[in-house]
Amino acid sequence: MKTLGKYSIGMGDRFGHQGSAQLKAVIEAGRKGLEITPVWNKSNREHIIIGTQPEDVRKEADEVTSKAGFTKPYFVDADHINSDTVDRFIDSSDFFTIDVASYIGKKSDDEKIEEFVVRSVEYAQELHFSGIKEPLVITLQKIKSIAEKYLYAALKAQEIYRKIEKRKGEGTFVTEVSMDEVPHPQTPVELLFILKMLGDLKIPAQTIAPKFSGRFNKGVDYTGDPKKFAAEFESDIIVIDFAIREFGLPANLKMSIHSGSDKFAIYPFIGNIIRKHNKGIHLKTAGTTWLEEVTGLALAGGEALEFVKDIYAGALEKKQELCAPYADVIDIDKARLPLAKEVSGWSSKKFADSVRHVNTNIDYNPDMRQLIHVAYKLAAERSDEFFSLLEKNSEQVADCVFENMYRRHICRLFDLD
Repeated sequence: MKTLGKYSIGMGDRFGHQGSAQLKAVIEAGRKGLEITPVWNKSNREHIIIGTQPEDVRKEADEVTSKAGFTKPYFVDADHINSDTVDRFIDSSDFFTIDVASYIGKKSDDEKIEEFVVRSVEYAQELHFSGIKEPLVITLQKIKSIAEKYLYAALKAQEIYRKIEKRKGEGTFVTEVSMDEVPHPQTPVELLFILKMLGDLKIPAQTIAPKFSGRFNKGVDYTGDPKKFAAEFESDIIVIDFAIREFGLPANLKMSIHSGSDKFAIYPFIGNIIRKHNKGIHLKTAGTTWLEEVTGLALAGGEALEFVKDIYAGALEKKQELCAPYADVIDIDKARLPLAKEVSGWSSKKFADSVRHVNTNIDYNPDMRQLIHVAYKLAAERSDEFFSLLEKNSEQVADCVFENMYRRHICRLFDLD
């Protein structure tokens, strides 16, 4: 069976130009003794907006790994696919993030719900776990309630998994189940029985992406109580360990942390917990590469700086249109967005410092960063010009991409020097 490494990182590269810089970050971590499996990922929505195909991601991953002489495992992720979108990804992908968010809350057949409750009777008790302060109090009614909320979604995951398996063959790809893009977080008890459903349905998930409390807004830091997050995260890690033993799930099943959020405030907590329990992690950094391309072009000055200023001006004009698809994962204070006229007079440094996520920099503007995060559509509409600028300023941009992925993400999460 294709097996995902203990530590892996989902490397979103919307425009397909930064694969080498991203891989360089993984290689550098390897030099420090940390093996990370790279996973290139791109969603169906991003393909539609940019006008690319899933096979383009495969081509990028194959080319940059070959060029770098990288012989370790790597994957191409069909990111956030569902039953409507999976088909176009099957041939070129070997990692599938099955997104069941839209199916949660839909009720399965009463007979199937009752069958699940019967299979789960032995867990209707107080379950005590070392590392979780309070016991998980489970009743038959609670199990039934969870089944009513999640069983249909699990059955849809099975349907999608079987379709992929039929085309690709058993054991030839990695499966992730994602349910993070929903309004409310799953409790450890809910996660326990979701994992039982996956085990019952023979879905060999190697990663699971639940929803956590707090906000994971696009491109900016986690908003919420980091200590509360840490308690949730550790409880879920312990539940996963139990589920592996009880439900026949893959031994390397691990947590996946999603979203374009930079998550800097919670990286130390995640890192400490996975080291404490000797567990793996799958991290996704989708969207932040595009922001580093903007930063790099700003620093390059000249026509590149004028291009990104123009993108920002266009984003201000089309703010409502650009933000609508991301309404649940952005939080922009319009009053904190500088006017286009003001930005037109900015230096390279001022623009870059406003966009680059460095909290200690007085010019950093998280509202501006979020708006540019969702404005990649405007660059896609001018792709010839944009790609030409990326090529002309490739070294400057690549440095920004590497610095972001290695210093701000990998080093912080894994406590590297």
